[in-house]
Amino acid sequence: MNVSHISHVLYAFLGVEPDGTVYSKDEYADYTAQLKGDSYDGTKRNAYGCVKQLFLLKKSNRHLKTLLSIGGSGAGSANFSSAASTPDTRARFASTSVSLMWNWGFDVSLLKAIRIELDTHARNHASGHHFLLSIAAPAAPEHYLKLQLKHMGGTVDQINLMAYDYSGSWDHISGHNANLFPYKRPVTKLNLDYTLNESFETAINTHYAIMHYLRSGVRAEKIVLGIPVFGRSFEDNSGLGKTFHSVGKGSWGEPGVWDFKALPKEGATIIYDPIAHASFSYDERSRELISYDTPSVVEQKAAYVLDYGLGGSMFWEASADKQGGGSLIGTSYRALGSLEATPNWLDYKNSYFENIATKMGKDYI
Repeated sequence: MNVSHISHVLYAFLGVEPDGTVYSKDEYADYTAQLKGDSYDGTKRNAYGCVKQLFLLKKSNRHLKTLLSIGGSGAGSANFSSAASTPDTRARFASTSVSLMWNWGFDVSLLKAIRIELDTHARNHASGHHFLLSIAAPAAPEHYLKLQLKHMGGTVDQINLMAYDYSGSWDHISGHNANLFPYKRPVTKLNLDYTLNESFETAINTHYAIMHYLRSGVRAEKIVLGIPVFGRSFEDNSGLGKTFHSVGKGSWGEPGVWDFKALPKEGATIIYDPIAHASFSYDERSRELISYDTPSVVEQKAAYVLDYGLGGSMFWEASADKQGGGSLIGTSYRALGSLEATPNWLDYKNSYFENIATKMGKDYI
């Protein structure tokens, strides 16, 4: 990561138990793994792995804040309802979230119960420092219409809008992954006599979502526009809005999901949709369409952020980005023109880990 282009790192994901306990899902990667340059001392209770590396980044880049992302796909999100169901489980969720944040030397935790716990901990241990509270929020109306957005907006510091995954393997036709504006999308259904009845619907889009958040009372500067650093593919497909038969392999474990750094594929042509403000690549030979954001689309989204006074942009996820001038994160940084640069917090005297508590002093690295 080029941290000069980043103000906050969202560290994903921590799990949550039905009783509200927040926990590490990978202790080895989080704080046990010894990496190059580590000096292991078995007599000290030190953090290693990602926790140590992130703290060192904070120490040398005082504008950089780190967030604990709790839940997420495959990380226990199904347990959130149980965790929020009683005063005891809510209290446990808040206390274990803040405990992990403090022990790991983080600035932020990913609503009312956590805010109270954070503020109490700050008064007792951090001279009243304001620790941040944020949420990853949906852009699809079937989800955001269920939220108490005005109350949520008054509680959190940031609402990170997940403005992507608008189309994918769950659909019957190909569509844009993260279109900024609406476009007409065909809906194909069978009539009772088994003939096709084709109609059109307005596709999910980012602009409608943001307008709803604003009309619901969320302040614009609290909304952070999420941008995908990945594309979604559709195979055996003849073009946007057409049927497909599979989504293909993908870069990692999820079928049909490709890192931006792997795109466009050789032989594919990049096509821009001026109505939706979205892009995709298409290969006529392989009949594969991949919807993803290009740097030019990210520039348009950055202009939208500035036009509506939003709080900035966020990206899922950093390892999928390209390096150098083709970076989506770098493109957004240059287009927005500045970073949120309030200083982070480094003083975690009563952290469980000795090297965090001593701010990575030379005897504890």
